Amino acid sequence: MSTETATKWVIDPMHSEVQFKVKHLVISTVSGFFKSFAGELITDGDDFENAEIDFTLDIDSIDTNQSQRDEHLKSAEFFDAEKYPKISFKSNSFTKTGDDEFALKGDLTIKDVTKPVSLDVEFGGSAADFYGNTKAGFEISGKINRKEFGLTWDGVTEAGSIVVGEDIKLLINVQFAKQA
Repeated sequence: MSTETATKWVIDPMHSEVQFKVKHLVISTVSGFFKSFAGELITDGDDFENAEIDFTLDIDSIDTNQSQRDEHLKSAEFFDAEKYPKISFKSNSFTKTGDDEFALKGDLTIKDVTKPVSLDVEFGGSAADFYGNTKAGFEISGKINRKEFGLTWDGVTEAGSIVVGEDIKLLINVQFAKQA
């Protein structure tokens, strides 16, 4: 990508959210959020295809609306936030697959494990805000297996039900602000 035509976009955290969902006892779903994150994408001009995307999440900002569970998730049994404070993602490709659809592929690192992931992206469009800043919105979705990233804690009830599912659904809504 030519640095002469490269455009930098940064996440607007006030208009973005990172959500995850996981099965609990195989019968219901628990949702959670990461409240602190950062990211940027670099485009060739204003064209998002082939954009380079970097994204990080702060483990300490995890919120499942239940503080005891949040502390357990931050512990060494799950994310080990003290040793591995961030989750990171770096794109390898961002390919247009439809009018407003893209396939995002990249490397996701959780704890000390890096694996390739594929995510679906829907481009919501771009618009100027009240201050004349150009914003672009995206909805990103996908699924990962937590055990592939070293999140292997398992609990089983007395009746033999699995406490936490392996598959984690991701739903990320982000708004990027174009930098001057």
